[in-house]
Amino acid sequence: MMYRLLFTWVLRRLDAETVHHRTVRALALLARLPLLKRLLHRVLAPHDPILRVSAFGVHFPGPLGLAAGFDKDAACAEGIAALGFSHVEVGTITAHAQPGNPRPRLFRLVPERAVVNRMGFNNAGATAAARRLRRTRGVPVVVGVNIGKTKVVPESEAAADYVASARKLAPLADYLVVNVSSPNTPGLRDLQAVSLLRPLLTAVKEVADGTPRRTPLLVKIAPDLADEDVDAVAALALELGLDGIIATNTTIKHSGETGGLSGRPLKARSLEVLRRLRAKVGDRIVLVSVGGVENVDDVWERLLAGATLVQGYTGWIYGGPLWAARIHRQLARRARRHRVSTITDIIGRTA
Repeated sequence: MMYRLLFTWVLRRLDAETVHHRTVRALALLARLPLLKRLLHRVLAPHDPILRVSAFGVHFPGPLGLAAGFDKDAACAEGIAALGFSHVEVGTITAHAQPGNPRPRLFRLVPERAVVNRMGFNNAGATAAARRLRRTRGVPVVVGVNIGKTKVVPESEAAADYVASARKLAPLADYLVVNVSSPNTPGLRDLQAVSLLRPLLTAVKEVADGTPRRTPLLVKIAPDLADEDVDAVAALALELGLDGIIATNTTIKHSGETGGLSGRPLKARSLEVLRRLRAKVGDRIVLVSVGGVENVDDVWERLLAGATLVQGYTGWIYGGPLWAARIHRQLARRARRHRVSTITDIIGRTA
């Protein structure tokens, strides 16, 4: 209730990107305060054994994590984890630093509980992110690293650009994500075509496989792919032995400001793509569902439909700082009501 009043009377009246940057700075400060960070982590992070999930050889304390797009420079993952997320996907990070698109580039659609962004992969580059990722973590947190194409790099050199990022970041990541689905880098979504995606993923996978612990590799796809293209990516993921698919990124199928739409309007299509992927790949690779996740009902539904992990971002904006902690607590209670010994028992039950 307090956050709802704060959002209604203060935050929604401020520029969305300004609020975003101030929040990142506050969480980065929290990450540098060991006692407070550990106290919050003890109180808010998921610790209930019933919530534990294993995916691609990595152990997660719960299924709900923060999607890429918030912590673009790996600046505050520990602060985010202290608020109740089981994992944090940082990025999207590009091989070279870039400023992104001109402002304004982040817009709230409050009645729809949605956000439109055309950020354009603004980040300080892979070298700066690697420096932050090398820091010792004061609280346990699974950190995925999401990499994308530098805007000025032509499509013909895209694979080499992704490989440059992977070489710096894969050894420091708990898992690595190839993002070919943002609508805000010209030509990026063209890389989802299997003819272009196969050599790109093959090259990045060689780097990921060669790290000391073998870094799991996933690909993130758009909700706007035609069904037959979703099927083709699923088949390619199996062919190459990828560890997972993240579905979905933002959609360009909306009216209003140019950019990718996230939040409630994406819910139906994201769930539809998840179900289609599960039908194609079964439990042979991990599926991570993101898009329109707002509450415990959404997380539960995604797990039943075949997702091993679920991610949110826009739901956190509207739900407040304790959003993830609240959903994990509700999820544990619901699992006990259904008399399951672990949350993994329900994964794919309705697939």
